[in-house]
Amino acid sequence: MVRAGIINVTGYMGAEAARLLHGHPEVDLVSVTGRSAAGQQIGDVFPHLAPLGLTIEEELGEVDAVVSALPHAAAAETLVPYIERGLPVLDLSADFRMRKQSEYEEWYGVHPAPQYLAGAVFGIPELHRDEIAGSKLVAGPGCHSTAAILGLAPVVKAGLIEPDIIADSKTGISGAGRTLGLTYHFAEANEDVAAYALAGHRQLPEITQELGALWEAPPPSVTFVPHLVPMTRGILVTSYATLRSDASITVDQLRAMYRDFYATSPFVRVVDLPPATKQTLGGNACLIHPTLDPRTNRLVVVSCLDNLMKGGAGQGIQCLNLMLGLPEAAGLSSLGLYP
Repeated sequence: MVRAGIINVTGYMGAEAARLLHGHPEVDLVSVTGRSAAGQQIGDVFPHLAPLGLTIEEELGEVDAVVSALPHAAAAETLVPYIERGLPVLDLSADFRMRKQSEYEEWYGVHPAPQYLAGAVFGIPELHRDEIAGSKLVAGPGCHSTAAILGLAPVVKAGLIEPDIIADSKTGISGAGRTLGLTYHFAEANEDVAAYALAGHRQLPEITQELGALWEAPPPSVTFVPHLVPMTRGILVTSYATLRSDASITVDQLRAMYRDFYATSPFVRVVDLPPATKQTLGGNACLIHPTLDPRTNRLVVVSCLDNLMKGGAGQGIQCLNLMLGLPEAAGLSSLGLYP
């Protein structure tokens, strides 16, 4: 068994990673940290995790692999010793997602360890499976960006659309984490839908970076607008792009192309009806529904996932499996919850 540790288990992402590793057939979760709760039993902080029987520590014990659920900047600074030791490191923050230091610092500020950016792999297995398997440092993508990238990658790769793309995203409140904020109080968020980050969301450069790597110059121009909706978990992205004038494809051919693109991807399903967030709750699936609007010659693709699973800790464990040479779906085979 591989001994794994989670840094900052006291956030939603860390707790979800702990839940998944508890049922993992090849990985044993042996150490968890959380400075605000150090010394407490994990079951006292998260009763549903009581069967883990772990004490939350200030520092990790002896482990073979590290999962970090720290926020950006704090993650990179804390992970340097583990990276230098050559341990497999999965970072669920934004610290190693951007390939360029200047791009990171435009959105997040000064990077604590920019020397490691070039060696990190962006953790979408459907696009970077072999790179992840050969890496010791993987950056878990954002939840919005995962849904948008998976929804658009096949048509971008095939060169079927113009480079002007719109991605409209709806997210549940858990995506904001456990930190208190007026926007996320029940009385503020319930029965309300609100757009935010219209001047630019931090996951926008991830979308542009990953789609741009599939695209011949010039890079795509992406307008990304997220919306907060009154649900706990879930991401639903609807993306729009105009078909190129020389593109000739039917809806059936489009969906066949998507299914071929994701034929070896155990957690991406191309569906014939528009998906809903309840269909992905608690599971690691991303459901994708591509279609065409013949009146406007426009592609419309809906992609849907659980922000804490395929948009976070679930995809992270998927990457960790690849890093450790384990089956990609190990510990992730349970079905979603319904209703």
